[in-house]
Amino acid sequence: MFIKSFLRPPGAVRESEFVKKCLRCGKCQQICPYNSIVLTSWENPFYFGLPYIIARKKPCYLCMKCPPVCPSGALDRTLSDKNKVKMGVAKINKNTCWAYQGSFCRACFMNCPIFDKALKMTDELLPVVIEKYCVGCGICENVCPVEPSAIIIEPKKD
Repeated sequence: MFIKSFLRPPGAVRESEFVKKCLRCGKCQQICPYNSIVLTSWENPFYFGLPYIIARKKPCYLCMKCPPVCPSGALDRTLSDKNKVKMGVAKINKNTCWAYQGSFCRACFMNCPIFDKALKMTDELLPVVIEKYCVGCGICENVCPVEPSAIIIEPKKD
């Protein structure tokens, strides 16, 4: 499976540095209690064995167990506060989001682990991402009832 943009585990350094630093040891995947972290396959040898998260299937639940086990510094071992994670940022497609189409839906808002900070509801009806607080965990993307998801995580850029 080839993925153009990778959603890396919490504490990942910039992508260009991450690819160089990661030992592909799989310790982050092994410690993840939710099985959110998967490793890339042989389909793209340059990225083989690098950890990533597919938010729609299994988001990061911000348990913060993976950064301390990273032996190479590809994940910042000192990161322990889920509020300081920056995996990416959520983007809402207002053309497909049920709330913006007139239906009552608060799935992303109610499930956000940075509750009432990363996602706000305008007039109690429309979700709005507050980028400053969004950690990019992907829980909102995972719980969105729209197919494909009306809210997606854009992985952090280099």
